[in-house]
Amino acid sequence: MTSRDVRAVGVFTALAVALAWLVALPLWWGDGLASRWFTLVAAAMMATPAIAALVVVFLVERPRHKTLTLGLWPLRPVRSLIGYAVLGIVVSIALVLVALPIGALLGVYPADFVNFSAFRQVLAEQAGAAEIPIPIGALVVIQLAVLPLAAFINLIPALGEELGWRGWLLPKLMPLGTLPALLISGVIWGLWHAPLVLLGYNYPDAPGWLGLTAMVGMCVLVGAVFGWLRLRSGSVWPAALAHAAFNAAGGTYLLFARAGEQVDTTQATILGWSGWIVPLALVVILLAKGQFAPRALGISAEPAPSGPSSSTGSTRR
Repeated sequence: MTSRDVRAVGVFTALAVALAWLVALPLWWGDGLASRWFTLVAAAMMATPAIAALVVVFLVERPRHKTLTLGLWPLRPVRSLIGYAVLGIVVSIALVLVALPIGALLGVYPADFVNFSAFRQVLAEQAGAAEIPIPIGALVVIQLAVLPLAAFINLIPALGEELGWRGWLLPKLMPLGTLPALLISGVIWGLWHAPLVLLGYNYPDAPGWLGLTAMVGMCVLVGAVFGWLRLRSGSVWPAALAHAAFNAAGGTYLLFARAGEQVDTTQATILGWSGWIVPLALVVILLAKGQFAPRALGISAEPAPSGPSSSTGSTRR
């Protein structure tokens, strides 16, 4: 990486983190996660990496092909792009779901895969005295079946993050080597969540430092999977759809939990260590097979040439 690249990464990181804290301040000054503004604040916070990336691309680097640098364009080859997009949705949902039986086998996830007692309890509380007209098993199937559709519904907020993390940051770090790039981008992504995690988001029963550490661990591994989609497709869109599907599937652990039991998310679900086993194995396999070799990362972030003797932009490897 050149000194200019390092400066750009520093500006991007500082801006993304500072904006995240700025957006989250109303929660810290108010009722925390119980605030009526939480959903709006969380959605706004997801846009901060995109804002940081756009500022760096348009004001700091000013590359010739900005949409290419961000991974937004071109949308080709179409067949390959669609394939990776579908793969991103399927893999993300699968990683979230497979974490549950693994956690149950390891004794850290209180599961009820037969009677869905926790889900049944939630439905009963919502319905009151009314009888639920659909069998509980059918409701679970419906919840799972709509997850791919939910990925498209969640796409825009997820793109707000992915445009920064995988669209711009990961390719910029690739000159350091694949593993350092994945680790650094994953750690930055995880720490960026601090304004919410330190309030108890995702890890409500853990001390702040433990919740944030767990978040970083999860972001490194899951971020590596999203990074694979970005690098192999040459586009940010498959990673954004994978992120959207991941967010949509995140709450499915409530469908299969046992009523009356607390779920420790530092240990169970995709958020906890037992849920990292499969994504870790997947990332190791992808690394061993050389699957992180970039297909097309975009044009080098050099400013447009000022004269005929200036060198042209080169593809960044």
